[in-house]
Order: sequence, then C-alpha cells, then structure tokens
Amino acid sequence: SQSRHCFCLLFLVKPSVMTRYSVETESSSTSKSRGSHLRVHFKHTREITHHIKGMNVAKAIKFMDDVLAFKAVVPFVKYTGGIGRKAQGKQHKSPGNIGRWPVKATAVVKDLLINAIANAETKGLESETLYISHAQCNRAPPGRRRTYRAHGRIGKYASQPAHIEMILTSKSEGVEKNDDGEGEGATGKKITKRQAAKGRFVKVGGA
Repeated sequence: SQSRHCFCLLFLVKPSVMTRYSVETESSSTSKSRGSHLRVHFKHTREITHHIKGMNVAKAIKFMDDVLAFKAVVPFVKYTGGIGRKAQGKQHKSPGNIGRWPVKATAVVKDLLINAIANAETKGLESETLYISHAQCNRAPPGRRRTYRAHGRIGKYASQPAHIEMILTSKSEGVEKNDDGEGEGATGKKITKRQAAKGRFVKVGGA
C-alpha cells in the first residue's frame, strides 16, 4: 500500500500593533500624523520641523506656503555648512541670516500637517485651537545607489531619507484669574525656586 503524506501549512497572523510615537499623549485632545522612509533630505526636514514646532497650524501652513512661493526662507540653525546668506533670513532672526527654500521637503511636511488637521477634525476638534505640540524628524536608512568614477572606479550615491512625526494639540481655554486670594496662583506673583523650597520647609524643634 502506498503511504500518503499530508502537508499542513501554518499561517502565522501577526497582530496589528498601533504605530509608536516618541511621546505619549492624551488621545482625546490630540491628533497625529507620520511618514516613514520619505524621499526628502533629512537635514531639510529637520530644519523645517524645528521651525514650525509650537506654531498654530494656520500660521505654520502660511509659512510653508510662503516658502513654496519663495516669499519666506527656512532658517537653518543646526546643519549650517555651506548654507548661503539670504535677506529673508532677517524675518526669522536666523543666525547669520542663513537659510534655504527646500521646496520638496516643505511640500511633504505640509501634506503631513494637513493630514494631521484632517485627523483632528474627524475627532471633532476645532482646527482654530490646534497647535503643533510635537514635530520630530529622524534619519532613515540611506538609499544606496552607485555612480561611476574615473579609472573604472565605483562611488557611492546615497540618498538621505527621513522619518517624520507630528502631533497636534488643542489649546485649552484660559481660566479667569481668582480675586479672592485663594487657590493656586491666585495672587499672580512669581516666586523663585528658593522661595518655593522655603514654603515646603517644615520647622522641627524649638526656636
């Protein structure tokens, strides 16, 4: 009798895991957007995200529109080697008035910001109260290609892509000042760390 063999194929289903961000936030008042292995220069995206962090979303979009129209310059503050001086650098008090108009990287960051705004509106958040609380750019693995040099040599021809993540937070409404002298910060006076430490000090023993 012929023996028959049965082969069983096991398919391992990987559980879906939510994308990790570098910071933890409250999901009710925030919206997120990110892109991985984006074919834009890492150094350009780093300077853009560093500049728009903390901005209101409307102001950030207007700034990037001005960059795309060559009406404003992106100030370069970290990767400054070989960056030329621009008169528009005075608008943002760029050190040495250096900056560039990185059109491709600006368009990618703008698309991510628009996506984050759309995510916020889906959650029911008002876009007028949103600001960029977190904007981060990390270096992605380089894309490796080759170029041909003299005397039969081969040289590297690598791209420097980037990972970008962005978190928008809805600003909470301001609280009116308490005038009855009670509660935290009711007097409105600033105190130093030394004064705060003295307030926490408890005297033990005699006079």
